Amino acid sequence: TFMALVSQSQRTPPPVTTGANADVPLRRLAFPALGTLCEVQYAAPGGDAQATGFERAAQAWVTRFEAKYSRFRPDSLLSWINAAAGREWVAIDEEMEGLLKLCDTLHFMTQGVLDPTTLPLIALWNYKADTPRIPSAAEIAATRALVGWKKVQRAPGKVFLPQPGMALDFGGFGKEYAVDVTAQIAVDHGITSALVDFGHDLRAVGAPPGRPAWHIGLEDPLKPGSSSGSMAIVGKGVASSGDYIRRFVIEGKRYGHIIDPRTGWPVSNGCIQSTVVTSSCLQAGVLSTTAFVLGVPKGIDFIQICPGAEGLLITDRVRAQTRGFFNYVAS
Repeated sequence: TFMALVSQSQRTPPPVTTGANADVPLRRLAFPALGTLCEVQYAAPGGDAQATGFERAAQAWVTRFEAKYSRFRPDSLLSWINAAAGREWVAIDEEMEGLLKLCDTLHFMTQGVLDPTTLPLIALWNYKADTPRIPSAAEIAATRALVGWKKVQRAPGKVFLPQPGMALDFGGFGKEYAVDVTAQIAVDHGITSALVDFGHDLRAVGAPPGRPAWHIGLEDPLKPGSSSGSMAIVGKGVASSGDYIRRFVIEGKRYGHIIDPRTGWPVSNGCIQSTVVTSSCLQAGVLSTTAFVLGVPKGIDFIQICPGAEGLLITDRVRAQTRGFFNYVAS
């Protein structure tokens, strides 16, 4: 189940009494990484030494993670694997083997919706082009032939992409994974009150000092940049998916940036935004993206099969949510 999708380096943070350490001020760590603003609000009852230790450890881990797994870094391990597609096997370490195993689990559990080999399709649907265009059916078919997680060949200590042009991309879960690890680093440094926010993918550790919960704004997909409400969370992960910002419109039809690897086309089921809250940011992100692709009602059903997960799907016509989502909506 998705409840098992937590890396070996992560453990469950200790329970925290809400409202504890009311006299300890919140500190803020912010730095650019992973293509976004990474921010952590946290309380350090141990003072400056505790804060410095945590901040150095968190930034060092994120910097190393990005350098090793970003497809935008030509010298990253991921880029080496992609460059060797169709030519040769690439040696990998135990950490990468663990992430590839995670990819395998995510692909299976999402019924192929989350596919780490979708990058060729993302490149084909170039959302950064000055003049966007719709690829031809032949182009989409040819590119889809390069996509498919089951094509990836793995053996102990090595991996091989068998076709030239194939490529791996951890963008479907990497940032959320990093959020959870950063939250665990906080716990390892004795911090029991923190909110990790990497580009609006979130993980809460405990609650803020003197308050019962962290309050998280929900962005209004019809008015990006403004809030449509808020959630109150304690020790949970939250992630949202949407195509209302990265998209283009041709002849009145919207083409969002979320591609369904099973068809090769952008999702066009009417979904504008999905939000999921569950035990970790990784789980929330995977459920949110999958639910967005599946749409209403299948996306809601999919969230509800994961114990402890709740979610909200907004389409151009309806607002659908799981039975317990209202428990997190702040008044």
